[in-house]
Amino acid sequence: MLRGWARKMTNWLETRWVTPAYAGGLLGFLTLFFFGAATNTMAGWLYVISGMGLAVLLAAAILPARSLVPLKVRRHPIAPVSVGDPLTVEVDIDNPSRQPRTLLQVVDRLPPALGEAKRAIEAIAPGETYRWSYSLPTRRRGIYHWPGVRLRTAAPLGLFWCSRDRDLQATAIVYPTVLPLASCPLLDAVGDDSGPQIYERDRLHLATEGMTRTLRPYRYGDPTRLIHWRSSARYGELRVRELEVAIQGQDIAICLDSSFSWDEADFETAVSVAASLYFYASRAQYQVQLWTAKTGLVRGNWTVLGVLAGVAAGETQAIADPPNLPLIWITQNPETLATLPPRSRWLLWPAGEDFRRDRLPCPGIAIDSTQPLIPQLQSPPI
Repeated sequence: MLRGWARKMTNWLETRWVTPAYAGGLLGFLTLFFFGAATNTMAGWLYVISGMGLAVLLAAAILPARSLVPLKVRRHPIAPVSVGDPLTVEVDIDNPSRQPRTLLQVVDRLPPALGEAKRAIEAIAPGETYRWSYSLPTRRRGIYHWPGVRLRTAAPLGLFWCSRDRDLQATAIVYPTVLPLASCPLLDAVGDDSGPQIYERDRLHLATEGMTRTLRPYRYGDPTRLIHWRSSARYGELRVRELEVAIQGQDIAICLDSSFSWDEADFETAVSVAASLYFYASRAQYQVQLWTAKTGLVRGNWTVLGVLAGVAAGETQAIADPPNLPLIWITQNPETLATLPPRSRWLLWPAGEDFRRDRLPCPGIAIDSTQPLIPQLQSPPI
């Protein structure tokens, strides 16, 4: 506790004035020693030595802060990334003065989840800009904020450390992982028992002539039912039909039960699953939306990814209950499954020993956290 208090006090002094380095503390002790000896012996040369030491200490305490004043710091926008991709951060340090600025340490004040970032700079010439670019590994999705950059130096004498903060608000977005689902019977089965609208949509998807707007090369993750086999045979590569959108597809809401207090690891997996199901449904031309307890219904690829990057388990439900649409209900609370709307499906993490699937009004998948996730999502609901 005492050590933590001393560290806070040292940091407070360094950011507002200066703190002595080891050499500065040693010189201060020697200066006091010679001054004490001079007062006892009345020797003039001892007064001279202590006076010179005091002058050096004063100069060393003033100059570091003055060397940091003219420096200007700018931050480049941080591009969002997905979990596992490196997060690139770029900071420019301008020296508009006529004197070089030497022996700098730059610290980007990152949140603990992102680690730390420091750079030692030997010198920045007059009128030049030093660009500091670095990459951070991303192990977890989230929206990260941090206050700015800290400049630190002990130049030119190295006796006192001085730090000054630059207010450069930063926001980094790490999106959840989107799983490469080749198929998803859980989504494909939604609305199979619905009325004419779904019949028309299925007829539109299964058609090979008359309703195809254009053909394009197959992309990984496209539903196999959209492959145009005649054209694929003619061109020697898979071709996929782009369909007319005169008929609206099935409305589906992918709902993440974020108001429930999840297990942390299971919730992170569930967020990734929600993102994967949304993009699969979007590719399959469903009219898909995402629902969370805090934001309600949202749509759009980047909007959905942003919401899922910032969603947290156990958050307060600020939005009304999910809409009366077919839902893909993602939860860890089995008590919510009995109230789902017709034609809905569910994903449950994990099913307890007392879980009774036969009492539920609609099918779904009970996720086994010890098994690979993608094969479970590509298996039919029961």
